Amino acid sequence: MIESKKDKRQKVRYKIRKRISGSKDTPRLAVFRSNKEIYVQLIDDSEAKTLAAASSREESVSKAKSTKVEQAQMVGKLIAERAKTSGVENVVFDRGGFLYHGRVKALAESAREAGLKF
Repeated sequence: MIESKKDKRQKVRYKIRKRISGSKDTPRLAVFRSNKEIYVQLIDDSEAKTLAAASSREESVSKAKSTKVEQAQMVGKLIAERAKTSGVENVVFDRGGFLYHGRVKALAESAREAGLKF
C-alpha cells in the first residue's frame, strides 16, 4: 500500500507528540503550515488550553505584500510578543511533522530573536 504525503507527515507528527508535551510554565509552540498560510499556537497540554495564537491571516501580516517566508517571520515575532504578554518565556517547539526548513525555520528563528527560548 502506498502512503500519501499526508499520511507520512501524520506518522512523524505522532512520533513528535509522544516525546513533546507542553505545560503551563513551558507551553508547546505548535506550527501548522498550509500551502498559503502558516498558523502557530501556544498550547498548555496539561489543561488542554490554547494560551496564545497567531497566523498569517491576521490583517497586520496579510496586508503587508511579502513572500511566505517573510510572513512566517512576522508571525514568529507576533507569537513571541503575545507569549510575553501572557507571561511565557520558555517554550517547547513542535514542528508538526514538517521539516525544520523554509517557513517553519523562519518562524522559529524570528520567535527566538524576539525573545522566546526553545
